[in-house]
Amino acid sequence: MFAKAFTLSEVLITLGIIGVVAALTMPWIIQKNANRVVETRLMKFYSEINQAVEMAEVKYGDKKFWYQDLKGLQIDDEGNVIEGDSESEKWFRKYLAPYMKILKIETTQDGSFMVYLADGSAFRPVASTTRDWIFYPGKPDKCIKNFGSYVNGRCSFAFNFMPLDSGDMWKYHTDKGFEPWKWEWDGTEKSLYEGCIGSKNAGSYNRQYCTALIQYNNWKIPEDYPYKVSY
Repeated sequence: MFAKAFTLSEVLITLGIIGVVAALTMPWIIQKNANRVVETRLMKFYSEINQAVEMAEVKYGDKKFWYQDLKGLQIDDEGNVIEGDSESEKWFRKYLAPYMKILKIETTQDGSFMVYLADGSAFRPVASTTRDWIFYPGKPDKCIKNFGSYVNGRCSFAFNFMPLDSGDMWKYHTDKGFEPWKWEWDGTEKSLYEGCIGSKNAGSYNRQYCTALIQYNNWKIPEDYPYKVSY
């Protein structure tokens, strides 16, 4: 007596069903993995950079005294970087770099500098200041190529370091280390969403509040987060 076997058509139908299920679920699995990587690297950067601030305070005293708002390299009329001393990079190398696991530091085309970390992430100050910083959970070149050099809440995230007492609009940064960008935040979750999305009610805070929104959700990307993150 012969055992009953599947026919070729039954095997093909089964494989087709498996293929359809895989096609439907793989994007979700890939995105969930991207979310986890971005969440983990955001938390790690937040912890590492603020540990560096604390260690610098042990050596140099309160951060309010050694913090400076400095610019990077000059740019000529043709858009080329004028080589010379970058005050912002010298400041970073003195106060924070010694306490971080850094692979390399490179000058960027806008006169700023990019710091590459051991876990594959990177960060940089905005060229005109050491107050505003951008964190990349993955390759910055890839992120900038796909979305531009501004903070986008997908593969680049805004932080701020402004420990000086500069009025009520800075109250979420005063006397603190590196924090997700919260300048003039009213303390509500709604405004974080508006600033992350870039709605008309959020003024110029287009994408800037995305980092704070993730932090507000215990460093987890909310289910209704407006973008698909990547690294």
